[in-house]
Order: sequence, then C-alpha cells, then structure tokens
Amino acid sequence: MKPSAPGRPWGLAQVLFLLLAALHTAAAQKNGINIYSLSVDSKVSSRFAHTVVTSRVVNRASVMQEATFQVELPKRAFITNFSMVIGGVTYPGNIKEKAAAQEQYSAAVARGESAGLVKASGRKTEQFQVSVSVAPAAKVTFELVYEELLKRYLGAYELLLKVQPQQLVKHLQMDIHIFEPQGISFLETESTFMTNELADALTVSQNKTKAHIQFKPTLSQQMSPGQQDTVLDGNFIVRYDVHRTVSGGSIQIESGYFVHYFAPEGLPTIPKNVIFVIDKSGSMRGRKIEQTQEALIKILDDLSPNDQFNLVSFSGEAAQWKPLLVPASAENVNQARSYADSIQTQGGTNINDAMLLAVQLLDSANQKELLPEGSVSLIILLTDGDPTMGETNPARIQKNVKEAIDGQYSLFCLGFGFDVSLAFLEKLALDNGGLTRRIYEDSDSTLQLQDFYQEVANPLLTAVTFEYPSNAVEEVSRDNFRLLFKGSEIVVAGKLRDQSPDVLSAKVRGQLHMQNITFQTESRVAEQENEFQNPKYIFHSFMERLWAYLTIQQLLEQMISASDAEKQALETRALSLSLHYSFVTPLTSMVVTKPEGKEWSEVAEKPVETKNKHKNFYLGGPLSRFRTAGDRRSRITAGPSGKTPSDLGRARPQGPLSPPHPHPLMAGKSLLPDMLLAPSILDEVFLGVDLRAGDAPQARVPAVASDPVTRRIWERKASGSSTDLSQSAKTASPPGQLPASLRPGALLVLVSQPALPTLGTTAAVPAAIQAPAVILMLPRQSVARLCVDIKHSQGPMNLLSDPDQGIEVTAQYETEKARFSWIEVTFKNPQLQVRAIPEHVVVTRNRRNFAYKWKETLFSVIPGVKLTMDKAGLLLFSSPDRVTIGLLPWDGPGEGLRLLLRDTHRFSSRVGGTLGQFYQDVLWGPPAAADDSKRMLRVQGLEYSATRLLKLDYQEGSPGTEISCWSVEL
Repeated sequence: MKPSAPGRPWGLAQVLFLLLAALHTAAAQKNGINIYSLSVDSKVSSRFAHTVVTSRVVNRASVMQEATFQVELPKRAFITNFSMVIGGVTYPGNIKEKAAAQEQYSAAVARGESAGLVKASGRKTEQFQVSVSVAPAAKVTFELVYEELLKRYLGAYELLLKVQPQQLVKHLQMDIHIFEPQGISFLETESTFMTNELADALTVSQNKTKAHIQFKPTLSQQMSPGQQDTVLDGNFIVRYDVHRTVSGGSIQIESGYFVHYFAPEGLPTIPKNVIFVIDKSGSMRGRKIEQTQEALIKILDDLSPNDQFNLVSFSGEAAQWKPLLVPASAENVNQARSYADSIQTQGGTNINDAMLLAVQLLDSANQKELLPEGSVSLIILLTDGDPTMGETNPARIQKNVKEAIDGQYSLFCLGFGFDVSLAFLEKLALDNGGLTRRIYEDSDSTLQLQDFYQEVANPLLTAVTFEYPSNAVEEVSRDNFRLLFKGSEIVVAGKLRDQSPDVLSAKVRGQLHMQNITFQTESRVAEQENEFQNPKYIFHSFMERLWAYLTIQQLLEQMISASDAEKQALETRALSLSLHYSFVTPLTSMVVTKPEGKEWSEVAEKPVETKNKHKNFYLGGPLSRFRTAGDRRSRITAGPSGKTPSDLGRARPQGPLSPPHPHPLMAGKSLLPDMLLAPSILDEVFLGVDLRAGDAPQARVPAVASDPVTRRIWERKASGSSTDLSQSAKTASPPGQLPASLRPGALLVLVSQPALPTLGTTAAVPAAIQAPAVILMLPRQSVARLCVDIKHSQGPMNLLSDPDQGIEVTAQYETEKARFSWIEVTFKNPQLQVRAIPEHVVVTRNRRNFAYKWKETLFSVIPGVKLTMDKAGLLLFSSPDRVTIGLLPWDGPGEGLRLLLRDTHRFSSRVGGTLGQFYQDVLWGPPAAADDSKRMLRVQGLEYSATRLLKLDYQEGSPGTEISCWSVEL
C-alpha cells in the first residue's frame, strides 16, 4: 500500500475507525418502541372515501420512551377524527373553531414546539403527526380517520395511500373496499415499493359493482434482502372508472340524501379558441423556459384542426405572435413551434398588460365575427413570479382582468414554482370561470404542463345547469357550471324533503357546439336505498357526509372570489358545517390533549397554499423536538411517515452511545478533505471491506477497471451495480456528509489509478469491451443469441412491430454517441404508450402522463399488462400471452438506454421491423474458411455479415457479463 500523500491528514486506519464507530453507534440506536400492528382500512362508497389508519405500539424498553405517529393523507381530504388510547383511557381530538383553538396554539408555540400537527409534505399530500410519552411495557393505540370525495381526472378516479411504517410490523394489513352502483369499468393498482417478492401479499377481487384490494405482507416479505429493514416505503395507488351512458348521469340515494354524477359519454368536442400567455421574464431563464417550450410545442401538436389559437409572450412588455387568431393548420402550428422555440428570457413581469392583450385579441376576433359560432374561448396563463412591472397591485390586476373578460372567456392559471402567489392566481382564475394549478419545478415539469392542457383540451358542454323538483329536494350544492371537459365529472348533492316523491327526477341542460341539449334522468328512492346496505362497503350516513364535504369545498372556493359582504355569509355556513360534521378545514382546528394535561394540548390545522411555501418544506419528516426520558432520546414512527435526514438508512433514534455533541461525520465539514476524493490523486480506496458486517471477513468484489479512453473509474457494488467514482468525486459532498461511496453501508473495493504514459512515448491502450446496442435472444434457431450494433441511422427507427401481439417499438439512435436518445413502446390493448429517455420513463394512458425516475421501484397492474421496475432500473412489461419487453438505463461501458426482449417465441409470423426481421426465418451460412469468426446470414432477402466478438451482456444490469456473441452491424 502506498504511503499517504503529503497534505492528507486522515489516514486509512483513522477513517476506518471512525466509520466503524459510527456504525456501532447506529446499530445500538434502538429505543424499544415497537409497532406490533398497523392497519389501513379504506371504504370507497360511490366515490366517497372513508379511511381509518390504526397503529398499535408497545414500549419494550425499561425506561419511558416517546412514540411518534405520522400519516400522510391527500390534500383534498378532511381529517374527521383522531384518538389515542393509553392505559385504557381514550384521549380524543376535539374539533373547534380556529379562533377558539388559538389559546392552545399559542401555548404550544410558547413552549417552543411546532404547534401545527398537519404540514404540507409533497405535491399531493399533507402529513399529520403527534408524539406521546410511553411508559415501560405500556401500549398505545393511535387512530386517525379522514374522508375525501375522489375527483375524476382524465377519465379515472385515484385513491392514494402512503405506506411507510419504517420498521418491520408483525401484523400489517391494508384493505380497500370499493362499491360503485354504476359498475366498475376498469381497475388498476400501482405501487412504488412493491416487488415480485411482495406480489403474493397483494390480492385483488372484483365483480360488476364491487372490488376488494388487500395487501397483507408477512414479516419475511417486508424485509429488505440481507437486512433487517423494511422495504415498505412509498405510495399505493388504486385507479378506476365506472360505466357510463349518453344520459343525464347517475342519481344515487342513501339515508335521505342524494348525489348526482354527470359525465355523459359520446359527446363531440366543441372547437376552442385559445390564447397561450407565456412569461419570459428573467426568472424563467434556464430549465423553466426550456420545459415550457417543450410542453408548448407538444400542446401545439395536440390542437385540433377546428381550433384557433395565438401566443402572447411577456416580460416588462407584452407581445403577440400574430395580429389575429389563426386556425390550427399544420403550417400555422409549425410556425408557432418555431416561435415558441425562439423565446428568449429577460426583464421583469408585467402580467396586467399581457392579460389585457390576450383579452383584446379575443374581443377583436369576436367583433369581426372570426370566432366560430358555439366555440369556447380560453386563456391559459403561465407565470413563475409576482407582477413587478406595469400595474403591480394584485387586487387591481384582478379587477382589470375581470372587467375586461366580462364573463365571456375562461381563464386558467399555471404557477411555475413557489415564487408566485398561488392565492393571487387562484382568485384571478376563479373570478373568470377557470382554475389554477401549481407546476412543480422538477424533471417532469413538461409533463405537468401537458397534463394540465389535456384537462381542458376537449370541452364538451357549456352553460351546464341542473334542475330538480322543488317539492322533492332542498339544500342542493352548486347546480350551475360554465364548462364540462372530457374525462372530468360534475357532482351535485342535496337533501331529500321529508315528503319527497317515490321517484326523484332531474334535468340537465347545456349547450353543445351548435345546439342546446337537455338530459333527463330519474331514480327510484326505495331501490336506491337498498343498494347501500352492505356494511363491508358502506360506512354510516356516508352520503350525508359526502354532501357536507362537497358543500364545504364549494363554499371555500366561492369565498375566494366573493365580495366582502358575501364572504362573511359563506364563511359562516362553511364553519357551521365543518363543526357539525367534525371536519378539519381551513376554518377549524383539532385540539389533541395529551395525558400530561391540558397544558400539553396540540393543534391540528388544515395547511393553506402560500407563496414561498417551499421555504417551510422539510422533505421527508417533521422537525419535532424530543423530550428526554432518562438518558435516552427516542423517536420512532408508529405509522406511515417520512424520514428526517438523520434517519436515512435507519429508523432508529439515538441511544445511550450517542455522543453529547454532533458526531464528526455529521459536523459542518466533510470528514475527508476533497483532495482524497479527486480521481487525479486517488491512489487507493478501501480494500474489499464490507463495513455493514463489522469485523467479519468479506470476499473481495472485483471492480471494473478504469476506462483507458475516458479515464472513468468504476466501483463495483455488492448489489452488482456500478458507480462512476470519477464523476461522483467531482461533486463536493453536502456539509456534514461523507461522499456517497465512503458512507456507512457502502462496499468499497480497490481501484488503482493507472500510470500515465511518459510524454514522448506510446502506450498500448486495449479497447474496452462494450455492450452492443441490442442483444436479441433467438429461440429455435441455430444461433441462440445475436448482438446488434447500429452504425447507420437517420431519424426514428421502427425496431419491431407485431400486429398480432399489438406491440410496436420505435426509437431514435444517435450514431455519434452510439446510444438511443429515446425508445418508445406502444401497446394496442390496453392502449398504453411508454417513452424512455435517459432521465426518466413516461407512461401515457388515457391521455394522462405518469413519470417515473429510473431505479425507483414500480409495480403496476393494468388489465392486460403488468409494469415492474427494480432498483437496478430494469423496467419490464409482461403479460401471459405476450412477448416481455424490457427497458434499462445501462450505466456500464457503452452507457445508454437498452432494450430487452424475453419470451420471444410468442412473436407471430407477422413480426417485422429493423430488429423484428430476425424473428423470421434466418438462414445462417457456415463459418468462413479463412476466418471461422466470420459468417453470413440471410433474412427476408437481405444478407448481413456476422462476426464473433467479445461483448458485455447488459441484460442483468451493470457491470455486465463478458460474452462471446455473433454480432452484426445495421
């Protein structure tokens, strides 16, 4: 071993000692709080979901410990109940008017504690958390109940449940019961933690109107391979839809209340006139404007030929693309794409002038009778900041825009990131018959923009009104709506009068493209009441609670755009309903009293979207304080929860071995100087030592040698994957952390830096063995495996298509970089499209995009196909009768996207394409007499020269296996 380089104060032995000490400390951090039972029970009755999360814990330590109960719930949900049972005594949560709970809230703040028990925790979720001290051997039962009305979005309802126990649980069970009287048309499940090993723990049963999904893993199924940690950490999602007809929808009745769902099928789309208003101020510079341009170009391609459109871009001033709206012809769309692609960012933000210019363009076209009769006019605003130029007063901008639009057009606002006031945009949109969405800054921002457009791309009806007999109903929720879009649903609920008729009838009026239309429907009260009798699927008075939930949500929305006089009346009614039905809404708070006494009461409030909310984000877990019991500081999650940074890789709080001050590994500076990490002076790294196993001797794992061409250094991990150390070393570690490859739990191997050749001399550099572009498995042929390299490619390639299998694979290959820039897989039944790029993979179904990052586990069961992705990034599409198609982000030598094909004997005789041709009859010639490593093959009248070469087999992931393979170039 070479001596340490000068100026490197930390020797190998010192580093090993500190790492092992840290591991020993972490291993001892078990505080004895054990979750012995965790159940999630969700009943979905006619779209209304009632979810109960119950966690039972016991303190197995000899001293008092603190247990923390965390649950992530959907943002649209209202908490309705919480209780703790400690020593046989129940401590309930009491819901009060927010002002009445202020005393407890202020007291909690004065104690220096985080008074809010509910925090925003992600795009779609909020986090509820409460902590309590537990005596030795004592048991605690936590129970949280929340409710929500599932919203139809692009043709599907979605129920989201978080599963994050953070430890192995002896009795863990999740049950979802769904009852839909209209009948379930499709049902699919998706999980970000499921694996093939956990598949047996998931059961799905379904008949015409009911479905039961159960997840009940054993302890061994929950366990991470080779570790004692749980693999359960992520989302569990159920998506479904119901059967519909071209009618007035479905009226359902239970316990004296009714709900009317309206989403008729088969209606033609109304032509639209749309103005895209795009912020190009300086703050949009970089990835924001690039993603906006990508999305806008895709949206322009999706315009119907019957649509008209124009573009307005703005910074300090606003400018229009064309003087008038133009038809969405191929020529105009191409010109608009070029304009969008040329947008440059600079200057301030003048929202007022941009909006007035957009309205002026529509007004001018209207006055000149250029807008088609019966068409719908929309304005879509995208901005990432508050107004800074021109009129900057938000209230005056809202007033100006509302007066200009005057109820003629609908305005939809998109707030990009957290530097824009969502409240400002929300009122701007609601004042003008639209809605607002936040676009999160992430790799999928482009998809978020596209998905929003898909929501409003297909208007079906305008001026929709619901009419019911006045002698039959009362207290009806909102009954008039400006627009109905394809894939959405309008919901109206109300109360039946005491002496209502035996049959409830309804009329729904609206306007199609060129005519008025009236839908009529009726429902027999006694028959409907009998539908909802099964207690397994129905919870008590669910439809009354559905009515209350819907009414409160609509009242809160109306308050945003109401005048001061109207707002007070709306708030009074919303508050009254919230208290009566025990909903935690923005107007109420839940006071949770702990056993210590009233002075330990805490308050749960509904989080509200605000500007710069990201500054309060704590990704993963709460910033709660710990109270000390004896010498031990403890924290354990007694239910679904996130992880604080100090909890990563463990779910155990600090125990008695914790140092009184921050550990050197977690201090403000990295333990090792940056010099040690630089590839140019990396002499040696740890020699085959697996620090996870203490002092146990470990077999050495050979590393893939450094690439002599790129000088990249590859680290072989125990999992079989590899890491480019030379790249990771260039990035400084965050303060207080070791570099990823030197942290506890990593398997480090000897990687010697090859000596550089002396100037003036020539060194023989062996060519690194590369992975081919594609490896084809050829069943029932004399050659079982064929390696394909692509040397000549122009434009998208049809790799393979099989009409009998309903599969098509296309791709773009970059010959200069020798890699695929994208691969696209299309299934005909079910209709599904998958597009893979180096950053992520996008699954498109029912016009909706789902983005998944590589190497994040995925397990999705769609009728007709199963999608799975493991932690190596292998994404597989499989079904019993189809060829299995795989996609992989290969990061070994010759890195790039790779395609895998399995079960290829299932290809039909009609398979074709650049790769598909090799699954027809292939005729192999004998090896050449002069060189037996060469031979010819003939397929479909074409001849190819094949050469036997050494290649890396990428199909099992990095670092790959060296194989001898017949190779052809295309």
